[in-house]
Amino acid sequence: MEMKVESVEWARAHFFVGFGTFGTMQAAVASKIEEIARRVADSEGLEVVEVEVKGGGAHRLVRISIDKPEGVTHGDCELVSQQVGTILDVEDVVPGGRYTLEVSSPGVERKLLKPQDFQRFQGKKAKVTLREPVEGRRTWEGTLAGLDEGLIRLEPERGNPVRFPFEAVEKAHLKFEW
Repeated sequence: MEMKVESVEWARAHFFVGFGTFGTMQAAVASKIEEIARRVADSEGLEVVEVEVKGGGAHRLVRISIDKPEGVTHGDCELVSQQVGTILDVEDVVPGGRYTLEVSSPGVERKLLKPQDFQRFQGKKAKVTLREPVEGRRTWEGTLAGLDEGLIRLEPERGNPVRFPFEAVEKAHLKFEW
C-alpha cells in the first residue's frame, strides 16, 4: 500500500481586531452628541437629562431626554430635535450618517442621574437601587430628603431615614404617586 502526502490549502483565518473598541466608539459618539445637545438646550433654557446611543448601522438610535422646571412641551422637543439633528448631519457626528433621533421628556418617573437631582427633587418619592446593601437591603423606596455632605438622604415609609453616598447608587428614579 502506497501513501501519498499532498499539500492542502487552508482558508486563511480572519481575526477581528478592535472588537472591544465598539463600546468606546459608541461612548465617544454619545459624548459628542451630548456636548451638542447641551449647547442647544442651554440656549433654550432646557436641561439635557440623558443622551443614549443604541444599536448600529441603519438601526442606530440617538435618544436625548430634556427637561425644564415647568415641564417640557412638544415644541421644546421639536426645536431640540431640529437643531441637534442639523448639527449632527452637518458635522457628520454619527458614523455612517444613518440614525433615528428621538427627543423627549424624561417622564414622570425620570431617572436620577446626578447628585443635584437628589437635591432638586427633595420631597418627591423615589426608588433607589444600591451597588451594595445598606442595612441588608439594596433596593429602597421613600421620600428624598436631600443631599448633605455628599450623602443622599432617603426617608422610607417605614423605618428610620437612610444615608448613602452618591457613588453607592446603581440606579434611581422618581416614583409617580397615583
